[in-house]
Amino acid sequence: MHQTTMSKEETTFRVGDRVEAIDDHIAGRVLRVNASGDITIMDEHGFEFVFRSSELMHITPGDLHKQVEVSPDVAHSKTEKKTKGNNSSKRHKKKADQIRVIDLHIHHLVDSTKGMSNYDMLNLQLETAKRFLDNAVKNHVPYVVFIHGVGEGVLKMELFTLFRRYDNLEFYEADYKTYGFGATEVKIYQNVSY
Repeated sequence: MHQTTMSKEETTFRVGDRVEAIDDHIAGRVLRVNASGDITIMDEHGFEFVFRSSELMHITPGDLHKQVEVSPDVAHSKTEKKTKGNNSSKRHKKKADQIRVIDLHIHHLVDSTKGMSNYDMLNLQLETAKRFLDNAVKNHVPYVVFIHGVGEGVLKMELFTLFRRYDNLEFYEADYKTYGFGATEVKIYQNVSY
């Protein structure tokens, strides 16, 4: 008899497997699996993310229900951004379809918070956000969504302070239908003279 479910500890991933994050809107192919259990995946836009095996699931034809739930909202959000009063070239409109998403919840950044103070965790989240944003600017990514959660709003306010340091972007609440509450979208302008 074929068993269709397996526990998270039994799930194995190999380089090349198509996977999706269980709690995020991130999907891609496995690039690396290291001995400590970290799995590096690359999304369709070339961004790399590191997950634990318990945070991922294989994408198979039987898992299409999850993709169908996510895809219409993501497609709507991308289409809306592309068509909102944009009179620029076709090349720019193509780039408007490239939205990068990073989840800054601490459990996505470290295996354990043991021994970390709130200050340490916040600094790690902010450093990660800055690296991700700098990478997006460098790679001419027009939109980035930071998932920070609702909580007490400390991370959100610190992110806003970080974003204000850049002259070439604006930020606003991300589409809650796609990302839920507790997400901020950043629009990056690439042709800003300094």
